[in-house]
Amino acid sequence: MKMNRICQILGIEKPVIQGPLSWLTDARLVAAVSNAGGLGVLGPNAGLTADTAVTTPEETAEKMRDEIRKTKRLTEKPFGVNLIPSRENDIWTPPILQVIKEEGVHAVVYTGYGEGSIIPELFNALKESGINIIYRDINPTPENTRLAEEAGADIIVATGFDEGGTLPGTALGTFSIVPLIADSVKHIPVMAAGGITDHRTARAAHALGAEGVFAGSVFISTQESRVPQLVKDKIIAANGLDLLLFRTVPHYYRSLPGKLAENLVAMDKAGASNEALGNAMGGLRGLRLGMLEGNTDEGYLSFGTGIGAIRSVKSVAAVVDELTVE
Repeated sequence: MKMNRICQILGIEKPVIQGPLSWLTDARLVAAVSNAGGLGVLGPNAGLTADTAVTTPEETAEKMRDEIRKTKRLTEKPFGVNLIPSRENDIWTPPILQVIKEEGVHAVVYTGYGEGSIIPELFNALKESGINIIYRDINPTPENTRLAEEAGADIIVATGFDEGGTLPGTALGTFSIVPLIADSVKHIPVMAAGGITDHRTARAAHALGAEGVFAGSVFISTQESRVPQLVKDKIIAANGLDLLLFRTVPHYYRSLPGKLAENLVAMDKAGASNEALGNAMGGLRGLRLGMLEGNTDEGYLSFGTGIGAIRSVKSVAAVVDELTVE
């Protein structure tokens, strides 16, 4: 296919990025995406299990180094690592950043959470090291898009309310947010995220002004994904109407039905605070229990609204091809 700006910036063949997916990524999945021509991305807990997870920043960074090296053994293509920085008391980003630099990682998905997420010093450090910045704010606006571009972002991800995982605070769907953000940048390309699971939705994203797609849920169901088969079976059997929506910290979440998810919906209807709901869902521990261990009594199964188009377990290469618009 004709090389577009995203491919040129990242040194990849197809403008498809696999979302970081927290606990659900590992070297095998990420390398498969990169080998297929897209950009695989290691999430914050890539390759870890409950038994191997650690609590100190330095140990966490070394675990990431291990997974980066495993990925490099499986692919010679570019791949990325997720950063979720905060402006104050951020003890996690500096050691991870040092590992990223030392291991020669080509790109980072810089996840922002609204006001204050764009840290010029961090942008400068990444740019000075020759690392491409894919900026994805959970609450994308024209204002933070322009700030990210001015700070040095190479690519912007416009995330709609259709996505899985942590949802935006404004219920603006992918069809609305992508053209809004695409019209807000001056010189850099925009990717679309949220509900993109097949060729139809990928084509729609491009028609709206995106130059590539950023996808998560569709990669969870692949052959190379490390989630258990029972979770993949639930994805294939479900569609967006099956997903339960509830408030939490910072805003909203979705899950397929299960004991925990149904309890969270009941708490929401009863008027529990976002903080109480956040405590009950267990944060990323709930994600690990539900999606990595298949325990829906104590965990949740979070996906985007486009899962209805996922009808079989495919290879990563087949998914990347499906999401590629020529």
